[in-house]
Amino acid sequence: MSTLMPHPFRRTAVATALALLCGGALAQASAPATPAAEKADAKAEVPAGASAEPRAAEARPGEKTAGLNLDQIIVTGTSRRSSKLDASVSISTLGVEQLQQGNAASAAEALRAIPGVRSESSGGESNANVTIRGLPISAGGARYVQFQEDGLPVLQFGDLNFATPDTFMRVDNATERLEVVRGGSASTLATNAPGGIINFIGKTGEVSGGVASVSKGFAGLDQTRYEFGYGGALGPKTRFYLGGFYREGEGARDGGVRLEQGLQVRGNITQTLDRGYVRFSFKHLDDRTPTLLPLPVRYANGGIERVAGFDPRRSSLYSPYWTPDVTLTSSNGRVATNVNDGLTAKADAIGVEAEIDLGQGFKLTEKFRHARQSGRFVGVFPGDDVQAAPAGTTVATGPDAGKPYAGQRVTGVVFNTSLDDLGLTANDLRVAKTFALGEGSSLQATAGLYTSTQKVGMTWSFNQYALQATGDRPALLKVPGFVNGSAAFGGCCQNFTDSSYATNAAYGALQLDRGPLSVEASVRADRLRASGLYRQTLFDGGTPGVAYNLDSARTIDYRVRHTSYSVGANYRLNKDTALFARYSEGVAFNGDRITFFNDPNLVNGRSSVIPVNEVRQAEGGLKWRSGALQTFATLFLAKTDESNVDVTTSPIKVTATGYDAKGLELEGSYRAGWFRVAGGLTYTDASVVRSSNAAIVGKTPRRTAKLVYQLSPSVAIGDLEFGASIIGTTKSQDDTPAGPLTVTLPGYTVVNAFASYALTERATLQLGVNNLGNVIGYTESNDGRGAARSINGRTAKLTLSYEL
Repeated sequence: MSTLMPHPFRRTAVATALALLCGGALAQASAPATPAAEKADAKAEVPAGASAEPRAAEARPGEKTAGLNLDQIIVTGTSRRSSKLDASVSISTLGVEQLQQGNAASAAEALRAIPGVRSESSGGESNANVTIRGLPISAGGARYVQFQEDGLPVLQFGDLNFATPDTFMRVDNATERLEVVRGGSASTLATNAPGGIINFIGKTGEVSGGVASVSKGFAGLDQTRYEFGYGGALGPKTRFYLGGFYREGEGARDGGVRLEQGLQVRGNITQTLDRGYVRFSFKHLDDRTPTLLPLPVRYANGGIERVAGFDPRRSSLYSPYWTPDVTLTSSNGRVATNVNDGLTAKADAIGVEAEIDLGQGFKLTEKFRHARQSGRFVGVFPGDDVQAAPAGTTVATGPDAGKPYAGQRVTGVVFNTSLDDLGLTANDLRVAKTFALGEGSSLQATAGLYTSTQKVGMTWSFNQYALQATGDRPALLKVPGFVNGSAAFGGCCQNFTDSSYATNAAYGALQLDRGPLSVEASVRADRLRASGLYRQTLFDGGTPGVAYNLDSARTIDYRVRHTSYSVGANYRLNKDTALFARYSEGVAFNGDRITFFNDPNLVNGRSSVIPVNEVRQAEGGLKWRSGALQTFATLFLAKTDESNVDVTTSPIKVTATGYDAKGLELEGSYRAGWFRVAGGLTYTDASVVRSSNAAIVGKTPRRTAKLVYQLSPSVAIGDLEFGASIIGTTKSQDDTPAGPLTVTLPGYTVVNAFASYALTERATLQLGVNNLGNVIGYTESNDGRGAARSINGRTAKLTLSYEL
């Protein structure tokens, strides 16, 4: 029986969102254009000698956010701080209150509330697939989007195998807000970000005070979490913020192993100077969470059917009955891993940020961060279809060890990858000069230099085991002719790399402000140098899946470059209405995706052409407000040319493909007394226009829905506030063993509800329920076997918070 929300409900949600977002078309026409001074008020520069920082003011604990807030100053993906209403980019923001009320269980899950963003947040705390505006998710991760913390990348590549950027970041009480730029100048103001920038911005103690909280999960969520955050003044010109969390439990899926455990602590100290500021920051993350991979399913009549014993919303292949997984090291040694460790992430980072007014219109901005990052990715993936166990099968582990077994079995492939070194050192230095042109006009010229070194040290080792075909603590089996712990997939994936990717990027921007008109042009010249070595037992003359030939390491030694550009304009029709347009061209370089399973001459310096992934985008839109109603509408057109390697397919595929996507983003908010509502809707019409895989040409790219929508109504009555976050998607297509795009992933609507009550002036009790309807929401299927991944089922948690 389907657990999807009924179609009438989904239609009602979409209709309500459209009414909210398009309401401006029915409103009374706005007043005539106002003087240019009104624009200047929203876009004022910091006067010489002032110490204001280019950031929006922090919200006070318990303070309500103002919906879409077109006057909010943005700092992401722009060469000059400006309000949303004056920026020639599509940008959305989520404040700390919105993040809390959305009940997001991870950084990627929070992104589902942003129009234009496609976030497949079904992989757990991290391991998410994220893209923007119909750009493809062709192998995993976030190839075309850069995840940032306070303006610098978490990883230089968003689609490293088994290491997505959200692996090394967590949202907690130290997070002030989220800014998401889609398209626009992202291609020229960041490296490897032609689709957009997702910037998680932390608190800096601008507002004295803080909060401490404890939350307890129930109704399917086994989790206890403690959070804190506090900041304020240390002196007349010095302030600080310190925050973090500790949590433990099983998570949303019961594997009987209490897998979740970890903490994060981060903070900063800011010293205000006579002509600017300098800030020192740090972060320590040591966290362990489940890796949620696809589970067994069956394909029938173009759809997905559940397999007996597996609930795609709740089942887990982790189990207390696993034996250690003994894997191959880079030097042909052996190391034993606890399969139930899941995904571990460790990060220690230090940073420096400064902004100095040099006088005579010059301003210097410097951002530096050094992060040591490592961990391990361990997850269990179905290696074949569920089938009857052959005669002679016995139970190998658990309370029934040694007994005959005549039930169903499945091969569990342990994706066991040691993230040996994913450290990133990044520095962004820019100088801007503002020229007064008279009559209220000005020209700002910006020149910058970005440098980074991304380490990529990984050791893969995939072994296979025979399991009971059950999602409830499966035991291992002894199957005649099958060797538990042997190399999976013919020994394809005993691989090692120790490589380094050095980026140097010079960039520049010009922005002309003349009355109600702003025109901006920017260019970026990226240079990438890749070096290092890699080994694969399948290809290096060793024993496939068993041992490397240590004398035949392959070399990584190449250079690649690209020049990106972006041109945009914004015109204020009046104080409440603006039009903008932009054209951009950018690139995402390949990291390890072009190393394994390719001709070694591609990366050892003998190839004259290194494949890159290019994106060209055109966009234009309207920003409008009337009283309590605010709307933001953007038309977009994107063209993508990419090279891709996908190791989850059978056989492994190397493809070159071109994609076209066009569509519409709508975002809006309305507030009237005790009622607030925000919403978004994205329509995408995408197609594959050329590919080395002829079977997909002319079709909609996999997992690309026509319509994705969000709606977040809430009501505040006295000390009580309650509401919901409604997120929905229409159907899409994905691959199966029958071929490309041969299964339908049904559309679904997820309702996350919350209610909070102020017990005292400082104490608040909040109830949050995720997936209230307990729907199955498939986000992907697999073309090598019957396997698909769904969002989690219904969970709930109760949080007690106290303002400090």
